[in-house]
Amino acid sequence: MRLGAAAWGTKEDVATTPSTDQRFGLARHVVLPGPLLLDGGASFGPVEVAYETYGTPAPDASNAILICHALTGDQHVASTHPITGKPGWWTRMVGAGKPVDPARHFIVCANVLGSCLGSSGPASRAEDGQPYAMRFPVITIRDMVRAQALLLDHLGIRQLAAVVGGSMGGMQVLEWAATFPERVRAAVVIASAARHSAQNIAFHEVGRQAIMADPRWKAGDYYGAEPPAAGLAVARMAAHITYLSEAGLTEKFGRRLQSRDAKSFGFDADFQVESYLRHQGISFVDRFDANSYLYITRAMDYFDLAEEHGGRLANAFRGTRTRFCLVSFDSDWLYPTTESRSIVHALNAAGAPVSFVELSSPFGHDAFLLDVPELNRVVDGFIRAGEA
Repeated sequence: MRLGAAAWGTKEDVATTPSTDQRFGLARHVVLPGPLLLDGGASFGPVEVAYETYGTPAPDASNAILICHALTGDQHVASTHPITGKPGWWTRMVGAGKPVDPARHFIVCANVLGSCLGSSGPASRAEDGQPYAMRFPVITIRDMVRAQALLLDHLGIRQLAAVVGGSMGGMQVLEWAATFPERVRAAVVIASAARHSAQNIAFHEVGRQAIMADPRWKAGDYYGAEPPAAGLAVARMAAHITYLSEAGLTEKFGRRLQSRDAKSFGFDADFQVESYLRHQGISFVDRFDANSYLYITRAMDYFDLAEEHGGRLANAFRGTRTRFCLVSFDSDWLYPTTESRSIVHALNAAGAPVSFVELSSPFGHDAFLLDVPELNRVVDGFIRAGEA
């Protein structure tokens, strides 16, 4: 969907407020003046960005790596989450001795525009002092990337050694390589796609409708009252099914009941898989905002990198000097290997250097977040090759 022209405002001197050290990371929050000209035509500013950094920048910041998070992720990539108390969402990839290592790299991970963990989003205060709610402007993946570019300007990072991300994070990586090719030396795209299929959009719409059908949603004006927790939980449950594989669900749960002795034959969670999904939904509402879910899923659905470049995906990478690494998983039916192969073909057509591998895993789409040692070896080798 073509939403309009693209640009971003100039940087002014602003204050960055550090908060608590978490493990080896530092949580920060910055207000950037913008204005940020969005794809939809709105001029937005100031832009708040919550982010974390790990490691020490080289004198020229040439060791900087940007980590891009997925739909329900956040900036707490390798540090304890302040709400859940759980370890960072990608400690398997980011940390001491890992492919992205603070001993070698200066790592930045920012909460995306439109989210709810400190960056500007629907829950943020507008000029009238009230939450934006549904007055927040429509955003795209490219808008998220431009906001990240403003942050990197503020940090004095002109070029990135690598941009790394999975799922929606991979979409951001692709957009970084297409919009700011001169700023990206290497791009790692894991379990992602250059656009959403009709099936992807359909699953997201089920989730959005669940949220909007919740009486507590109140057309988005629920701040200060009970949030639409039931609708958001159902949205999370529906989405979570797409993150798993049939084989993985069967192995983990099968048709096992909660109790071997009796069944309720009602609407309680008779099956273990039901209980698992309900737990996923209930725990999710404690850390995420329903309106942010609406905005970010819509941004993912709008994403179509080929359309942004005249309808031909190869045009997005024409003349690029960025090195690319793409990884897919054989059990991922949300973003199957065919999606990664289409990107690889476009990169080949554009003459861009690209490596590609399909890994075997029973974990479905979520494999990029779970224990897949081969993924670490692939990413580690690719990043080290650029450091040689």
